[in-house]
Amino acid sequence: MTNRREFLRRSGGIMTAGAALGFLPVHAQARAPDTAGVTGIVHDHDHDHYLLTDVRLETGFARDGGVVVGTETALQTLEIAGGRIVAIHDAPAGNLPRYSAQGLLALPPMRDMHIHLDKTFYGGPWQAPRPRKGKTIMDMIAYEETLLPQLLPTSQARAEALIALLLSNGTTTARSHCNIDPVSGLRSLEHLKRALAERQASFECEIVAFPQHGLLHSKVDGLMRESMALGVTHVGGLDPTNVDGAMEASLDAMFQIALDHDKGVDIHLHESGASGVAALRYMVETVEANAALRSRVTFSHAFALATLDAGELAELGGRMAAQGIDVASTVPIGRSVMPLQALREMGVRVMSGTDSVIDHWSPFGTGDMIDKANLYAQLYAGSDERSLSRALRIATGDVLPLDDAGARAWPRAGDAAAFVLAEASCSAEVVARCSPRRATFHEGRLVSGEVGAA
Repeated sequence: MTNRREFLRRSGGIMTAGAALGFLPVHAQARAPDTAGVTGIVHDHDHDHYLLTDVRLETGFARDGGVVVGTETALQTLEIAGGRIVAIHDAPAGNLPRYSAQGLLALPPMRDMHIHLDKTFYGGPWQAPRPRKGKTIMDMIAYEETLLPQLLPTSQARAEALIALLLSNGTTTARSHCNIDPVSGLRSLEHLKRALAERQASFECEIVAFPQHGLLHSKVDGLMRESMALGVTHVGGLDPTNVDGAMEASLDAMFQIALDHDKGVDIHLHESGASGVAALRYMVETVEANAALRSRVTFSHAFALATLDAGELAELGGRMAAQGIDVASTVPIGRSVMPLQALREMGVRVMSGTDSVIDHWSPFGTGDMIDKANLYAQLYAGSDERSLSRALRIATGDVLPLDDAGARAWPRAGDAAAFVLAEASCSAEVVARCSPRRATFHEGRLVSGEVGAA
């Protein structure tokens, strides 16, 4: 039998290394689960058809006078075959190979829909960003032109380390923006693709070709078009007025690349004043005039939405919902709170991402989507059991264990065998306490962490 001290010593591979480098939050270094009755620890397995026993699954809400006051759970067994959950049993039976979840809570896998895997300090020595006070975005672009040549030689290895961090936190799907600029050319994209190839069996990632130095300003229309044949799924853009100095020309060029190459669009829009509002309206009008762009456009950040009054937001948000335009937000805190809940209620799909984990823009990222769910709950959802459980959706792409009425919605027989095992009693606790994740499964395979050998 493996005792508690031995388990702590052996557990957390990636997490322990990350904590030593100072990249993980304190909550990610919490206690390990009790391993009584477990005969060993498994970091990998080679069975296609097996049982995962002692999985804690949510079964419904506990109520007091109609008010949700808790979440009911049960320990059940998942039968997994061919990368799918083929059955959910109340008790294990038969002679299939067995592994134990040790009573850990199963959650849907996380989705990080705005991150930069291609340029990061993660995986290397500590390095804080340089002072930003008084610096414009053009100053930052000029600095990045000197920094990128220093990052490129190790960018693949650092991307791989960052992907491992995401997996350890339960994220198996991401959308990464990747620099396309005159300094790095297509090398950042090539390095990112190699890093993703190393993890193709455990991690799925869309790629946005991101003209960080300005589509027009840096004259990268040709490079952007070259990147379209290299596995890119979306055309990116950046602050068309503040960086490119020509809002309509910049946005037209971005949309034209997408239309010519049949790609989606995901634009960074930090502009929060009148220019930001004008850009949002122009893009909505462009999508309304081009059916091929419908349900294929994402506004990342979109801080200008926070400046609209209720009537303006309802008008523009309704048009965005009608055209399937998404918003990807880091759930920022600051002077202006984004109207994410209001947009969701209007029918706009709201996604989230961890953006810069640690780089020359910010040192505060954890690579943990549960942190985003926690922020979302604090800003919008509330602190009661039901509200906390609903806030999880920002981290999972709207997949929740229980539906709004409290019936099990996930997992079900036939679902993909993709899930996270967390040290918590229910999803509300995970969101409120940022509970540690102990194992991540993707397509039926253990891709991070460990389970018990039953």
